[in-house]
Amino acid sequence: MSIDPDSPPPRRPLPPRPASGRPAVGPGSVPGPIWLLVGICAAIELALTAADNGLIGAPDWRQWAVAYGGFHTPLISGSWAPLFEGQRWTMFLTHAFLHGDLMHMVMNMVVVLALGKLLSGIIGPWRTVATFLVTAVGGGAVFALLNTSGAPMVGASGAAFGFIGVWKYAEWYGRRQAGAPLQPLLASLGALVIANVAIWFYLEGLLAWEAHLGGFVTGWAMGWMWRITAPDAGRPAAPPA
Repeated sequence: MSIDPDSPPPRRPLPPRPASGRPAVGPGSVPGPIWLLVGICAAIELALTAADNGLIGAPDWRQWAVAYGGFHTPLISGSWAPLFEGQRWTMFLTHAFLHGDLMHMVMNMVVVLALGKLLSGIIGPWRTVATFLVTAVGGGAVFALLNTSGAPMVGASGAAFGFIGVWKYAEWYGRRQAGAPLQPLLASLGALVIANVAIWFYLEGLLAWEAHLGGFVTGWAMGWMWRITAPDAGRPAAPPA
């Protein structure tokens, strides 16, 4: 069975709401590699939006983009046949560069810019790009393990939650090393969980929380691997990559 382009609308991971202290994004303040990520996502979405409105291509471009690049759990189980060789593997990355509509992309990219700037100051811009890619894969993997709906999933917020995972690991490690209280960290994580639960109910289950969870856990693991520390947590940051 091939992928049905008329399958249910893609599940959209919503962008996370970082805790207070999120850095402002100003002109020239975000490293080039982060802008590259945002530029790729924006270019794809602008092309698909233009096609949706009959300005270029065909109105079904988005439908086919999701069919070829969205994350489809039935491909993992084998109940669907891939549209091309290797699609079972490429979708772990490609889904993060597709979005459901222009607003979905803009919301995600605002978060990627803000947290990408923050992380670039801690681990360097190229490690931040690596975090985006690896945590997108981690988000897809957990989505495949836990989601049974069969609906396609698109969006960069699994990777954005990966940014949060690295950031919060850095905060946890720095606070622990400095002997600082962990209550502010735990409160921000609790607020993140509550926000996800509330949005899940508001969207009647059409929230890819599995991708959020997978991205966060993968990001936390990457922070542990690098033993990074937030500069404001009492210890110097790891040297930029």
